[in-house]
Amino acid sequence: MALAPDFKTQLAVLKRGVAEIVPEEDFERKLKRSIQQRKPLKVKLGMDPTAPDIHLGHTVALRKLRQFQDLGHQVILIIGDFTGRIGDPSGRSETRPQLSEEQIAENASTYRQQVFKILDPQRTTIVYNSQWLAKLNFADVLRLASKYTVARMLERDDFSKRFQDGLPIGLHEFFYPLMQGYDSVALNCDIEMGGTDQKFNLLVGRELQREYGQEPQVAMMMPILEGTDGVHKMSKSLGNYIGINEPPAEIYGKTMSIPDELIVRYFELVTSVPPGEIVALEEGLARGLVNPRDAKMRLARELVKDFHGAEAAQAAEDEFVRIFRHKELPSSLPEAVIDPKELREGKIWLPRLLLLAGLVTSTSEGKRLVSQGGVKVDGVPVRDPELEVEVADGMVLQAGKRRFAQIKLRS
Repeated sequence: MALAPDFKTQLAVLKRGVAEIVPEEDFERKLKRSIQQRKPLKVKLGMDPTAPDIHLGHTVALRKLRQFQDLGHQVILIIGDFTGRIGDPSGRSETRPQLSEEQIAENASTYRQQVFKILDPQRTTIVYNSQWLAKLNFADVLRLASKYTVARMLERDDFSKRFQDGLPIGLHEFFYPLMQGYDSVALNCDIEMGGTDQKFNLLVGRELQREYGQEPQVAMMMPILEGTDGVHKMSKSLGNYIGINEPPAEIYGKTMSIPDELIVRYFELVTSVPPGEIVALEEGLARGLVNPRDAKMRLARELVKDFHGAEAAQAAEDEFVRIFRHKELPSSLPEAVIDPKELREGKIWLPRLLLLAGLVTSTSEGKRLVSQGGVKVDGVPVRDPELEVEVADGMVLQAGKRRFAQIKLRS
């Protein structure tokens, strides 16, 4: 594909929304050379498949990659099936548990399916870093380890803090930045994308490329997206995430739950809404001319449309309005079949019923949800976690704001 000829246009598009570029002058030089020589930049992003789902936090960098693609550049997505066995220690206060090869392989297969909701499959090369890392023998590993010092490793905030606090640091964790850096050597890329929490790892890649006689890559870092709690980085382990593969109603409902102060940030980082419209929206919110609820509804529509299509977005909005504005039940309720053998004299412990209906993952979660007032039985709030509820065909359970189940007794 021919590259867009206008350097200023490309520069403006590619720098928009970026937190930091190191070094910025190298990026501009590489981009100019790319246009002059009509040779696409090689831009890579590594993703460790440590969980089965891609969430909105991941899409911040993926959207920037799509912009590179639309301007004619080459995108290489590295699925870290080898680095994922260690797990990135960035920002960690403790050593990660190592995943099995089977877990990594299963998660990696879902990543391949989900990334193409954003990236153009015709302009994306997917590689696995086991292709080169698994081939290194022990002598190769020692040679790689000699390129970096322990003192440099301890410059990382998380390693330094754990060391000062007397917390364990596994030797294998020092190899994570080296392995990620070696990815850059193996692919000889021009630019590596990552979040701001990846800065140390990305700069290690620059150093290793220089050590191996290559022109160092540019590190392009994207902002970290806060989760639906508005405080912590979006993470499945914290439960504050919006998965791009989740059902439309779930994406819509979760989006409506974000704090008002994150509305503009989400528009900027995870939608394709033009910058001018976002500026107008921000001004409208600040002056009280735009209702935050209406802004979030548009945001939710945009996200569902991106991942499930316009028709699904409208259906999700209609469902949301029906349930939360008009206090009605969803138009279709998932059915939960209960074996009568689970009942004693027609009754069952409510947290157990929630578990059997698939509305919670454990009875302890069910107890907590009931105690917090997050459970309704046939529309009536229940707060007694020890309640034995009488089960009848057709009764409706609600857990939280968006999870429903209609009970059917197995005959």
